[in-house]
Amino acid sequence: MDWQPLGSLEALYLRPHAERAPQPVAVAQAVAGHGLAGDRHALALSPRQLLLAASDAYRHWQLPPMALRENLRVDFPTSGLRSGDLLRVGSEVVLWLTFQCEPCSLLERRCPGTLKTIGAERGMLARVLRGGELRAGDAVALSRAQAPVLSEDWRERVSQVAQAVPEGCWISYGQLAVMAGVQASYCRAFPRVLSRLPAAVTSRIGKAAEAAGAPTWSGAGLFATGPSAGFD
Repeated sequence: MDWQPLGSLEALYLRPHAERAPQPVAVAQAVAGHGLAGDRHALALSPRQLLLAASDAYRHWQLPPMALRENLRVDFPTSGLRSGDLLRVGSEVVLWLTFQCEPCSLLERRCPGTLKTIGAERGMLARVLRGGELRAGDAVALSRAQAPVLSEDWRERVSQVAQAVPEGCWISYGQLAVMAGVQASYCRAFPRVLSRLPAAVTSRIGKAAEAAGAPTWSGAGLFATGPSAGFD
């Protein structure tokens, strides 16, 4: 695999609680298919297990420390990264970049004016493909488009997850939100998004599907990318 040097990891943070500031740590443990140990976003079925943000974004937007609530702060721009790219951090950890992190109301409350201006400089979301230890100062390298590409449009991700639910299974709106990588508040828009899909698909989503007595889908295979070996 062709790895191109990008820069380095400047700082590490864990986010144990939604409303509390991220906690700086010297070392973090990345767990394959799960995220960072001790972080609230470490979920096996989420495409947003961790967030990378660039020091350049902090300087450009004159943001206070940890305002972007990232897990990894890096010394290179994240706006040029693309879904499907892989990042190797240090000698062990490999991340699958999923999609750009959209600005949210929490960021706007902390840094007024950023919701409509910061755009792709908010940071890049990722899943952990190969686990290991992360430390500040670790070298970061890039390999282009080696993993599946996820849409930057949340509606398309919701539709894709809905269509992946196997016949005879169902998922709730909350599970759909997690798997599509959107906030729970988006659930109110799901009926409109799902209305564009065949009835055979939409019948597997939500309370009506639960009432039918079908088993809940485990999400098996949703984020399959092949074996984690061979990333060197």
